[in-house]
Order: sequence, then structure tokens, then C-alpha cells
Amino acid sequence: MAFDLFGTRPDAHIRKAQEYLQQAHVARIEHQTAAEHHAALAAMYANRVAWLEREVSESITGGMASLRSNAAKPVETIKRNTDPIFTLARTPRIGGEGVA
Repeated sequence: MAFDLFGTRPDAHIRKAQEYLQQAHVARIEHQTAAEHHAALAAMYANRVAWLEREVSESITGGMASLRSNAAKPVETIKRNTDPIFTLARTPRIGGEGVA
């Protein structure tokens, strides 16, 4: 039996090629998954952009309509809403004489 130190070893080469093939398959699956994820994010952001553009457009056109309707009226006739936004309930202090 001869010991061939510098000879070719086809079985080792085949094993190494199979290892590289396995790594390539795993990398392809990982990149494909990442691509699907990024495509889903792109679609989500496209929907968000369309929604925000619509909201801004409606706000601007709605705001302009109210400005136009108020522009025709004198400033004194424009009634402002003076209703409180919220009210605070008065509670007696503990140990106090009463509510002021």
C-alpha cells in the first residue's frame, strides 16, 4: 500500500463540493426570504404613502374650504367655540376645612 501525499483525493474533493453546494442552497433560501420580506415592506410603505398623501390632501382642501367660507364674513361675526375641552372635578382635601 503506497502512501501518496501529493496525489489527488477525489472523495475529499466531492465532499467539499457537496458542502459548498449545501451552503449555496442555504444562502439562496435566506436571500429569497429576505427579498420577500423587503417586498412586503415596500408594499406596506407604498400603501402608507398613498394613505398619508390622501389625508394631507383632504386636510388641505378641507381647511381651504373653511378659510374661504370664513373669509367672506367679517371677523366680528365668526363665532368661536368657547366650550371647555374638559373639566376638572373639585374634590375636597383630606384634613381640610372644606372646598374653596
